[in-house]
Amino acid sequence: MARIYTRSGDKGTTSLIYGKRVSKSDIRVEAYGTCDEANSMIGLALSYLDSIDFADKPAFLSLFHEIQTILFHAGSELATPEGKEVLWAVKSEHITKLENRIDYYEEKLQPLKQFILPGGSPAGAALHVARTIVRRAERCAVAISEEVNPLALSYLNRLSDFLFVSGRYINHMLKKEEAVLHED
Repeated sequence: MARIYTRSGDKGTTSLIYGKRVSKSDIRVEAYGTCDEANSMIGLALSYLDSIDFADKPAFLSLFHEIQTILFHAGSELATPEGKEVLWAVKSEHITKLENRIDYYEEKLQPLKQFILPGGSPAGAALHVARTIVRRAERCAVAISEEVNPLALSYLNRLSDFLFVSGRYINHMLKKEEAVLHED
């Protein structure tokens, strides 16, 4: 395996897929970097579940492994210059699967009657943080939306919804109450 450092980015540039050099402050780099940040936060959230058991833990973790893979693919799409072939494309079935899981988890939860505050268990709180990071990735991706597969944008949008519901769901499974917004 090659060394992790290349020194090629020491002057503030980085390579997109296919080798095109751009500034590290380029919005495309911000977009795929933010996907990577979200993926790391999801990993942190899942690590909080290592020593905790709940009813559908294997299925929950398996789903999240798949989601992390698709999020990596979305980042790859964002790192692909316009006009070049995307190696791993987000597909409509990825979005449909998220929607189905959102519906499934929501059936198990109390309907929202007011805003909730992020928190609860460490895993639930971290999933709420991941949700906000995905929203930022989506905002960055919108800035280059003419150059990006619209399904990648839809996936990011739906993923943030999924992470919100998943944060609620894991708090429910771990019997952690949700804090509600007090209107003063």
